[in-house]
Amino acid sequence: MLSYALRRILGMVPTLLLISVVCFVVIQLQPGSFLDQYLEDPRVTKETVATITRQLGLDQPLWVQYLTWIKGIVLHGDFGYSFANGRPVSELIWERLGWTVFLAVLTLIVSWLIAIPLGIYTALNRYGIGATITNFLGYISLAIPDFLVALLLIALVLSAGGTSVGGLFSPQYIGEPWSWPKVLDLLNHLWIPMIAIGLEGVAGLMRQMRASMLDVINQDYVRTARAKGLAGRAVLWRHAVRNAINPLISLAGLSLPTLVSGTIIASIVLNLPTIGPYLYDSLLNKDQYVAMTLLLFSALLLLIGNLLSDLALAWADPRIRFE
Repeated sequence: MLSYALRRILGMVPTLLLISVVCFVVIQLQPGSFLDQYLEDPRVTKETVATITRQLGLDQPLWVQYLTWIKGIVLHGDFGYSFANGRPVSELIWERLGWTVFLAVLTLIVSWLIAIPLGIYTALNRYGIGATITNFLGYISLAIPDFLVALLLIALVLSAGGTSVGGLFSPQYIGEPWSWPKVLDLLNHLWIPMIAIGLEGVAGLMRQMRASMLDVINQDYVRTARAKGLAGRAVLWRHAVRNAINPLISLAGLSLPTLVSGTIIASIVLNLPTIGPYLYDSLLNKDQYVAMTLLLFSALLLLIGNLLSDLALAWADPRIRFE
């Protein structure tokens, strides 16, 4: 297992290099550049634009710009300079990475804790009224976009007399040191983004778990376990659920890139301090080093997620082995 993981990690290096080239080319194919705002401003002279171009390194050939960017990442951990913010890209990302990971991991855990029992219930009681209602609500959840759910929740809170519904803190706690009142204020704000972001995930995971359970409970080994006289709970959790959950473990690895780009609109609506809106702004402002870094970071998360899901599958299912 360790040798397999090391091989996969080493294989990520050329993959990331290739992805970095693709990211660079895609961003360069974007119409216009960051300098357009200066070219369209009659107050800015051509000499000033030329000076800014040299300062930003945009006068260099494209291959030189790419090699400079990659060299900075590999040798110094320098992901470039944000044209719009006037700060290193790494500083801007680190400011938002903590909250992004916190919200994503918390939403993922809550989604699994809700979706797996619902998927098992709807599979075992697929002709019951409760399962029918749950499946119907699941279809509705899949059909409603997360940003629309966020808007509905905001309208609900405001109609109930609430005032502070955006962000993760009330204005008086922003920038203040941590304390119990600030933690309680965070929890008071946290339920809206969790519902808005996690509702679609719960519905999708529930449907996947239901489909896997329906396939597993009709397998021969499940019928054999029942024929041997094993208790229903043992058959359910030791044999059926343990095998039905494998597809969900694979899907969990694909969910990591959503840390960057999966909830952009909902994060903008809720004014969340995450990376997604930052990627959106960098694309609008043609802030190339920020956009390229976030796209590369999303690809890295996908590779790491696939590796972790493969290792988790081998741990959860003894039949899976990597040589």
